[in-house]
Amino acid sequence: MKLKRTHNCGELRSENIGETVTLNGWVGSCRDHGGVTFIDLYDRWGLTQIVFDPEYSQETHKIAHTLRGQYVVAVKGDVKPRPEGMANPNIETGEVDVYVSEFELLNSSKTPPFDILHAGSVHAETKLKYRYLDLRSPEMQQRLIFRARATHMIRNFFMDNEFVEIETPILGRATPEGARDYLVPSRVNQGKFYALPQSPQLYKQSLMVSGFDRYFQIARCFRDEDLRAERQPEFTQVDLEMSFVSSDDVITLLEKLFVKLMKEMKDIDIKIPMTSITYQDAMLKYGSDAPDLRFGFEITDITDVFQNTGFGVFKNAVKNGGCIRAINLKGYSKQLSRKDLDELTPFVKPMRGKGVAWIRMNEEGPQSPIIKFFSEAEAENLYKMMDAEAGDVIILLADTEKIVSQCLAAIRGRFAKKFDLIKENDFAFTWVVDFPLFEADDDGNPTPTHHPFTSPKPEDMHLLDGSKEDLLKIKSDAYDIVLNGSEIGGGSIRIHDHKVQEKIFRILGIDEEEAKEKFGFLLDALQYGAPPHGGVALGLDRVIMILLGTDAIRDVIAFPKTQKATCLMTDAPGTVDEEQLDELALEISLFDDEEDKDDD
Repeated sequence: MKLKRTHNCGELRSENIGETVTLNGWVGSCRDHGGVTFIDLYDRWGLTQIVFDPEYSQETHKIAHTLRGQYVVAVKGDVKPRPEGMANPNIETGEVDVYVSEFELLNSSKTPPFDILHAGSVHAETKLKYRYLDLRSPEMQQRLIFRARATHMIRNFFMDNEFVEIETPILGRATPEGARDYLVPSRVNQGKFYALPQSPQLYKQSLMVSGFDRYFQIARCFRDEDLRAERQPEFTQVDLEMSFVSSDDVITLLEKLFVKLMKEMKDIDIKIPMTSITYQDAMLKYGSDAPDLRFGFEITDITDVFQNTGFGVFKNAVKNGGCIRAINLKGYSKQLSRKDLDELTPFVKPMRGKGVAWIRMNEEGPQSPIIKFFSEAEAENLYKMMDAEAGDVIILLADTEKIVSQCLAAIRGRFAKKFDLIKENDFAFTWVVDFPLFEADDDGNPTPTHHPFTSPKPEDMHLLDGSKEDLLKIKSDAYDIVLNGSEIGGGSIRIHDHKVQEKIFRILGIDEEEAKEKFGFLLDALQYGAPPHGGVALGLDRVIMILLGTDAIRDVIAFPKTQKATCLMTDAPGTVDEEQLDELALEISLFDDEEDKDDD
């Protein structure tokens, strides 16, 4: 390579006019205007228009006609102002051109499978298969550069606050943390397996016992679970733990982090302390433990209004221990057609919703297929509770609390989008607190709402010795941070007393032998002067996704997997040869079909 660059392709401005520069980059579009060839040359910094003019250089002008999109070239030339009226205000280099006097072809290129500079409508699978080309696009490069800057800022924040960055093992042992482990067979300890970490939870608690006081890590984590848009089998956590703290201390620190992050990365000032909502209120008002507070449409429980109703659907819901809840689409009646309302019932079917009722509040009176079944008192109390007036539409659901909450949460989001209530760069943070420590499984037995190392609230500690009903009343000293309806992080004050930890294991049906087998080193560590401690883990991928306004987490990960946990670029996972399997003392047995799998 003879022509080494003096400037990048996004650097030149009017003050560079008259300079001789060398640029390296990729050929974008080529245009021939009356014998003069214009080429957009780009790299990760930007784009510069270069000009092959026969009056300026006959030799380089001849070469221009041989160039194709995505060729890699080096050019040397003079920076000149664009003709009057020809400046391009849409690019930062739009006031200048580079007239080429010397040229070097660094590499040619096959015709790409898609237009790299305009890949918006290209099928996702095609872009994932050719991810190395997709990552050459300015959009993807800016996303990953944004992510790198944010990660650097986060790391500096914790270093400035006296945290110690400590890496924890990737090869550990399997522990129950809520999802399937990825297992790695051991060659030197045949028949045994490592597990890739779902989180560094046990290690970071051990570091608190070690006296490090403030730990953090940009940690790689792995979970073998079914995927969706905001999940990947391997992901990145901003992981931290602190000793001698309360939940308020952890929350205050995280709020300071987000103030700095939002200001430096988005130039947005956010107010602290952030809003806080209890788990119970979040489920009641928003139908979700990750409520989206960017718009209204709060849910109201109207079960009491219909305790003695004759309306069959509502009557059966109350009789079976369910609930009746509603939202008021206040002032939006004229923007909703009958079709919009009728489409709600099929919309909730995938969430096991049986149907959606509605009441349109017209000037001449309420309109709905169901109001004829209401008593006068029921109708009057309903309208009063819902603050209903002309121009409103009331949406009602009756079912189990879980189904009603899930359906109304989705309906809230549906109408927020329809009415364009979600604006760009509108960010609503909130903390969700006072989670139950346990929730009942299908058999009514307690199971951890978060993980088994979460401490109960001090005032509820005595309930650990109570009945199943008492256990389900215990609140945890846990906290989730939510941004725009997505949980971006969660944490808790941990159990630091080994006797309490052992008691939690017994409640969960983990006997002493199993506890020692799976968590022995943590239980041992807690007996050697473990300090009170707590922490949090933030989903870095998800935070970046929301800040950039993308719909899928793969948009902010360099080499993501598909929903089937495969990499289309590398064809991972793949097969291995028999010799490798023999070294690991493994034999593969594949199921031919579901029937064989069930029989086996």
